Amino acid sequence: MKVLVLGSGGREHAIAWRLRQSPSVSQVYVAPGNPGCAGVAECLTLDSTTPEGFLALARRTGIDLTVVGPEAPLVDGVVDLFVSKGLLIFGPAQTAAQLEGSKIFSKRFMERAGIPTARFISTDDLSSAKEALGQFTYPVVVKADGLAAGKGVVICPDRQTAEATLDGMFSGALVGAAGAKVVIEEYLTGEEVSFIGLSDGERVLPLEPSQDHKTINENDEGPNTGGMGAYSDSRIITAEQREFIMREVMDRTVQHMKAEGTPFKGFLYAGLMMTARGPMVLEFNVRLGDPETQALLHRMDCDFGALLYEAARGQVRPELLKFKADPSVCVVLAAHGYPGKVRTGDAISGIEQAEQTGATVFHAGTKMAGGKLVTSGGRVLGVTRSGKTLQEAIDNTYRACDQISFDGMQIRRDIGRKGLKRWGPQTMKAGG
Repeated sequence: MKVLVLGSGGREHAIAWRLRQSPSVSQVYVAPGNPGCAGVAECLTLDSTTPEGFLALARRTGIDLTVVGPEAPLVDGVVDLFVSKGLLIFGPAQTAAQLEGSKIFSKRFMERAGIPTARFISTDDLSSAKEALGQFTYPVVVKADGLAAGKGVVICPDRQTAEATLDGMFSGALVGAAGAKVVIEEYLTGEEVSFIGLSDGERVLPLEPSQDHKTINENDEGPNTGGMGAYSDSRIITAEQREFIMREVMDRTVQHMKAEGTPFKGFLYAGLMMTARGPMVLEFNVRLGDPETQALLHRMDCDFGALLYEAARGQVRPELLKFKADPSVCVVLAAHGYPGKVRTGDAISGIEQAEQTGATVFHAGTKMAGGKLVTSGGRVLGVTRSGKTLQEAIDNTYRACDQISFDGMQIRRDIGRKGLKRWGPQTMKAGG
């Protein structure tokens, strides 16, 4: 079959890369894609990035299945339009995509469904938001209601910072229109875990767990980014925790969405905090994570195309999903200035040498200019590799990272370190 992937980042490169290896897939297209995508798929030019633009492209190209990478087209209703025209597409409908499109919708849904999450207050008024701060201890979390490219969450250590953050949200200075409404919620402590499931609207098929690293600096310091790296290792959660998350978060979400008339079909991403009270949901996303996708798909050992095709038709098939035991690591190389004002146009070198070490380098913010590969966004590359142990996977990945360079390159050197601390001996194998 011919598969179209919508998007242009590292996640979409990884999806296209894995689909290219699927026996059920004859041709992969990406729209609009990036220079990395072009190495594994045919990149297509879009007349517009509206649902109508995507539909026209799919029809013109004779696509059998469309896979939506980023959240914005889902929130804009691309799935609804495709379905209404009889085209097969994998992702949630617009009403279900509100789980990510609106933090307020998501928190209120969790409250109704009894899904474990932090205590919160939502408001669309600056004065009432500042007044609500009195109901929380510090640090406190302020979240923009709308889509903010991973930058709409601010952890505020004191009231002065919280009030300044609220001023920035409501003025539009921080995240534009996304901050016109906010959620204020209690700060949860523990380790974060990304848990992603594949849903057909009634059932959820869990992928392997992963852990993102959100802040720009090592030791989880500095401002939040879209993610500076991730690793996937089956031991990130215990069997008991996995059972709880499936029962109380994933299955409960899908069943309540169905009961409320907004069935969820697509990738359901639960960002969890593993607290002393048990796993609690920080946020829902309605697509694969980034950079978690790079680490997860590097471990995948099955026909990804067939898996998505059957789920899009309305039936997840557990027998089609398989992962390698080896853990994997993705380290993001970011541009100068990220996550603030990003400098672009810096020449990139060393990707070929990195891949000669055995790594896969996924492109996120790159473009061709004057015959050279240059930076074009905040997160530039996702260097990914697996290993027999987590330590080996980490060493392999950083060895590849050291082959790549561009002016102003930012890199965290502690991706996966929490797992090493948790499991003790660095030679311990995944699964044992």
